[in-house]
This record gives sequence, structure tokens and C-alpha cells, in this order.
Amino acid sequence: MAGKVYFADVRASSRQENLPRKVEKLFEAAGFASLIAKDDLVAVKMHFGEKGGTAFISPVLVRPVVDKVKKAGGKPFLTDTSTLYVGSRANSVDHLQTAIENGFSYATVGAPLIIADGLFGKNFMEVPVNGKHFQQAKIAGDIAGANAMIVLSHTKGHIICGFGGTLKNLGMGCGNRGGKQMMHSALKPKVREEECLVCGVCLKWCPADAIVLREKTAVIVQDKCFGCGECTVVCPSHAIKIQWKSETVDVQERMAEYALAAVQDKAGKVGYFNFVLNVTPDCDCNSWSDAAIVSDVGILAAADPVAVDQAALDLINGQAGLRGSRLEAGFAAGEDKFKGVYANTDHEAQLRYAEGLGMGSRRYELVRV
Repeated sequence: MAGKVYFADVRASSRQENLPRKVEKLFEAAGFASLIAKDDLVAVKMHFGEKGGTAFISPVLVRPVVDKVKKAGGKPFLTDTSTLYVGSRANSVDHLQTAIENGFSYATVGAPLIIADGLFGKNFMEVPVNGKHFQQAKIAGDIAGANAMIVLSHTKGHIICGFGGTLKNLGMGCGNRGGKQMMHSALKPKVREEECLVCGVCLKWCPADAIVLREKTAVIVQDKCFGCGECTVVCPSHAIKIQWKSETVDVQERMAEYALAAVQDKAGKVGYFNFVLNVTPDCDCNSWSDAAIVSDVGILAAADPVAVDQAALDLINGQAGLRGSRLEAGFAAGEDKFKGVYANTDHEAQLRYAEGLGMGSRRYELVRV
């Protein structure tokens, strides 16, 4: 049976229809207040953005969600987890500093910030998942311990998954650092010797110390590599490649199992927003935000994480691609925009697998708010 996905576009014609008010109306239409009991500790799961990035969800659009949770009787806290890669969010001190610098202060959002897996990513709970890849998942302790959760996701591209929305925010975003390593472990990038500059940049960014320099090329030590993909992003000559067709599907399936683990003990207590705004080709984990590949579309809300991601993909693909962006093919409305950016990545694998896990349905009814 198709579930309802509520949608508000970006048009504004009066003071009552500005974007923050539309977030409130989506919260109301989706019935998210009914997910929250009095004094529930409510995790507002989001991505605070890497230092240097600008495409993350605006704090101005987060505040209405916080206010609505409070009005429903809950006690909200904004949260995310430590990153696997080296950057400005690898421990909770740096992560919180980055979040505040990106505008997520208490004065702005009206709620405390908690990095859910602790100072160094070691605060987690083992959650049974009984999947094809994992029997247990390492879910950040303060997310696992929350009574309810509202998930705020920015839809965009991703170098490994092709597309990142709610499922990625849940899976990668709710696992602790050890869980992230397990999800990425299927990836084993390799260096193309003829393209390598032997510059050593990849060594500085590798969190596993799995890269060594030889006379003519860098070499990835496969037994030490845990597949975070960081080297593929920072290599200036693009000499480091991933075996896309098989390995990225594996990562997406592992991610979906973690997404299930993050919510399976919160039945009837989780709501999902997808912000289809500033749809960049890269993840917000990068320290930059490239030009958007389509025009801003709007905001989605649903109780079904699979349906809300499918709706986001459909709305994005319904737009004409923006020339001058990284989208080099598939400009026309109706064509797959993320295939235009990551041609060899099957980005819908995460949706198929999550649907098979019983997380939701790719069929939905779009309801305009």
C-alpha cells in the first residue's frame, strides 16, 4: 500500500507561507506530533556540515522542528556522529565547534547539541539486525537511547552511494565510527600507477595509514584499508579508483541494514524530512559545496524512509539539469540526474534493499501542503 509523502515547494507569496512556516505545516500534516509523548527525549538527527561546506540544512529551517517537538511535549536535542575520515568532525569537540560555527548555536536552534557516539566515537549500543551482511550493528548510544527521532536529511549526491538522503543519514549517520568502518569495508580502492603523481596527498588523509609511497606510485595496502573512500576524493590526479559496479551496491546494502537497526526499536516514533534544496553533487562531509545540479525543489515529510527518498529522487529527476554544474549528461527533465554525475553507480540499490528489509515502500502518494 502506498504511503503518503507530504510536499511543500519553495514558492512564497505571503508571510504565512515562508519556508520556515512550510516546515511547520509539513510537521503538522505528517502527524509527527503524535510520535512524541510527554517528556520524550527526541533526537533530531541531522548533519551539521563540514567546515568550509555551505549546502547543509539551514539552522533557520531546523528551529521550526525543534519548536514543534517542544510543543508536542518532547525534549529535543540536535545530534550527529563522529566521522570516519579526517576532517573537522572526527571527535565531539571539533564536531561541536564546527556545528556552532555553521550556525547551530542554542540561540539559533533552541536545543542542545549532542554528538551521539561520544568524544571519540566509542559510545555505542550493539543492536540486533539479522541481515545479510550484519547480525548486529553499532548504533550511537545517545541515538539508540532516545525515545523518539525526527530525521532531517539534505538530499544530494555521494561519491560512493551516488545519492544520499534519509537512508544514508540513518545508516551512515547513526552508526558509530566502528560501524562506519564496517559499512565501508567492502570498498577497496586501487591506484592507477600511470596516473599517480606520487605527491603523498592521499597519505595525509588516510585514517588507516594504509597507503605507502613507492618509487613510481602510491600503493594501498589492502589488508589495512577499510574503504572509507577518502583517498578517492583528495587525489589531485584522480588516480585512485573504486570498483563501482559491485562494491558500491554492497556498501549501500550494509548502510540500509544500519538504517534499519537505528529505527527498529522506535516503531511509530520516527518521522522523516528530506530537504530537496541546494542539491549538490557531493556529500556535505566534504569541506566544499559545488554548484547545485538542479534548481531548488522543496521539502518532503513522511513516516516512511524509503518513500521519502524515492519521492526526493523522482522530484529531482523531474527537473531540468543545470548547465555549468558538474552534471555533464542528462540535462533534460525526466532523466536520471545522479547517473549524470556518477555514471557507474547504481544509486537505487539502497532503496531496493531497504524495501526488501521491510523498512518501507517505494510506492507513495505525493500530497501537496
